[in-house]
Parts: sequence; structure tokens; C-alpha cells
Amino acid sequence: MEDAGFVECTPIQAATLPLALEGHDVAGQAQTGTGKTAAFMIAIYTLLLRRPRPPAGRTPCPRAVIIAPTRELAMQIREEAELLGKHCGLVIHAVYGGVDYGKQLARLQEGVDVLIGTPGRFIDYYKQKAFTLKHSEIFVADEADRMFDMGFIDDLRFIVRRMPPPGERVSFLYSATLSMRVMELAYEHMNDATRVAIDEDRITASNIEQHVYHVGMEQKLPLLLGLLAREGPSRALVFVNTRNGASEIAWRLQLQGYNAEALVGDLDQRKRIRLLHDFKDNKLDIMVATDVASRGLHIEAVSHVFNYDLPQDPEDYVHRVGRTARAGASGKAFSLACERYVYGLEAIEEFVGHKLPSELAGEDLLVTPAPYRRRPRPTPDGRRPAKGEREGKRPRSRERKRSSEPAAKAAPAEQTRTAEGAAGEPATKKKRKRRRRRKASPEKTG
Repeated sequence: MEDAGFVECTPIQAATLPLALEGHDVAGQAQTGTGKTAAFMIAIYTLLLRRPRPPAGRTPCPRAVIIAPTRELAMQIREEAELLGKHCGLVIHAVYGGVDYGKQLARLQEGVDVLIGTPGRFIDYYKQKAFTLKHSEIFVADEADRMFDMGFIDDLRFIVRRMPPPGERVSFLYSATLSMRVMELAYEHMNDATRVAIDEDRITASNIEQHVYHVGMEQKLPLLLGLLAREGPSRALVFVNTRNGASEIAWRLQLQGYNAEALVGDLDQRKRIRLLHDFKDNKLDIMVATDVASRGLHIEAVSHVFNYDLPQDPEDYVHRVGRTARAGASGKAFSLACERYVYGLEAIEEFVGHKLPSELAGEDLLVTPAPYRRRPRPTPDGRRPAKGEREGKRPRSRERKRSSEPAAKAAPAEQTRTAEGAAGEPATKKKRKRRRRRKASPEKTG
């Protein structure tokens, strides 16, 4: 903890650690960015180090299991687990979809102490009997409300029911929002869990400056450009509701000269990891993302969050703006309320418990976008198109030109074959219709 720079407890850590270290089940709620991951990781390591390591069985059994709803969050937890557990001598492993199926399986079969995973890949390996859960000591469900939203709740129950009974293990459940359905899960699968809520009346952190701009659809991009020019963010997240919208906005920002990329759900997992690392390492200034990046990701020094589209779920608003003002820092969140998504504003304000400051976008804040150009198609080898290739079509190689000429000459000969197999005369639509009429005519057939 000293090496990681942990000096003082955050409120959620101060409230939950005494209970967790005594072995009590905890359901914790606090605003995003307040150290919930460190709260349960410190408790896990302390409890595991106090107990003797059980003898290894024929099938590996992780001592602690942590389930997260998304790949990005699973990777985030693993990074923080490795940071805090560097001197503990415990084996940490994460399993999630998209990459390294065989490598993850081989590492899992060697035996791990702390297993982090997403529900799908976790259950896949379990059904292959790569590990067992009969003797697991600790269970953690992170972002449990998101599990419900993504339809993972049955998978979560599948996992918990294969672990020891609630009285024989320690369970932690953490989230930024603890709804009634989440607490029902806690009552069902936890041992008299203590509910701990920090600033329950205030869902978002107090050090986030929030603004709403009412704007028309056609003025959203000029307003975003104007806000970026005025604020000059050091690192910014722009949230949109659709994958195509994220790619389009990222391209428009690139045309404007910004260092921006899109993070969406169907992106190749290796590229998603690379983009996240580039964003964390200050190699990328603006990340345009769907809600895949709104949950649980801890990226330091995100100064601004822009809701280009207002989210349709009020809880998503809380998680989006929670990407800034983390670990006690301050940040700003701007939301653009257009005629398509403004209907969700009232529900958001009701959920956060206060009215968001709003204003109309003035003409002085609008910046005319750069002339639009069509996005370059990715090359087959995955590289970015060269400068000359971006303006028009890719120049064909000599080999392709040579090979295409004989193919073009040979094509008509293939098309001249008629339905009867004869060659030489093209089978046009009219002739085919004529033949069908002759076959169907009773005078001809009789």
C-alpha cells in the first residue's frame, strides 16, 4: 500500500474495511472514483494472508473470485490487484472474452489464488472443469447493478450457487447505485450483509461541475467543438449512445485536428486494450466512447466529460460523469440536450436528486466544422492508409492490374452459357421468359 501511494482512507474504505476485515459480508455504495476497488482488494488480501493456504487438489480452486460486467472493468481490477498485491505472493489471473483463449486456460489450470473474470468466459472455463468453486473463500460482485442491465444476473446466480454456502464464505458487493433488486440479490446470496452507503442522498460527486446546454441536432457538433476550444481539456471523454455515432464523431474530431479515437463494443479486443493504454499514457487526448467505457474504469486526470448524447438510462449518466473528478480531484461534465434525447433529462435530474444548471448555446460558442471528407477504409493488413491513399481509392499493384485483364476477357465467355449448356449466345432475361412461356403453353406441349 505504501508503494501504491495509499495514505488515507476514502469514506467508503473507512466505512467498509473494519467490517470486511472482521469477516462480515458488505454491500457498499459510493460515488464513482472513491476507491471501491481498493476497498475490497485490501480486504481480500488481508483475509487470505491471515488464513493458511489450503492443500492443492486435483482441480485448481481459486481462493477469491471477483466478477465484473465488462472486459475493461475486469482488466482494470486486475491492474489494481497486481499493484496492491505485489508483495503478497498470491497468484492473480483475469479471464475475459476477445483474446488469448488458450493462454488464459493454460494459466488457469496451473492454479490461481485470485480469479477475476467476466461472466461468460468465467462460466465457459468452469464448464470445461478447468477449475472448481467448492472451496472458494471470498466472492465479490463489482458493479452488480450493471449485471442486471446487461442480463448477467442468471450467470451471477449460476456462479454463486456453485460456491460454498453464504455462511462458509465472505461476500462483498459494491456499486455506485444499490437499487432494491441489487439488495434482493444480496439478501439471497450473502450472509446477513451490512449495507453501507456513503452520501446516499448525493449520487454524483460534489467536486464535479455539471452543465447542460440545450441545442438543436445540427448544432451539436459545432457546440462540441466550441466547448473543446474554450475549455482546452488535458484529457477528455466524449460519450455517445451508438457505435456508429462514436466512430463518426471521432472522425469529425480528427478532421478538426484533434487526437481522437473511438472505443466501441464491437472493436477488436487487442485494439481496445491498446486504445485504453494510449489514453492512460497521454498518447491520446480525446476518447469518444459508448457506455462500454462508463463503468468502473479508473483513468487519472480526465479533466472533462462531454455527453454528446444524453443517456437514456439515468444510472448511465452517473457513471459517465464519474469518469472525471476521481480520487478527490475536480472535473467538469457538459451535456448536450438535443430534441432527440432531451426527454431523458427529467429522469436524470430526478435520479441525481437536484436540477442540473442549464443554458442555451450562444452563437459565439459555435465553431464551424472542417469540410467533411469520407473516412478512409482500413487496409487489409490493418495499417492506416498512407497520405496519398486517403484522398482517393487505393492504387492497385501491378500484379493486380495484370491479373485483372485476363479475368475481364474470360468473364463474357462464362456468361454466354445458356440454361441448356450451349455456348455462344447470351441468355438474356427476355429469352428465358420466352422459353418458360413455351413450356407452359398447352398448344406447344400438346
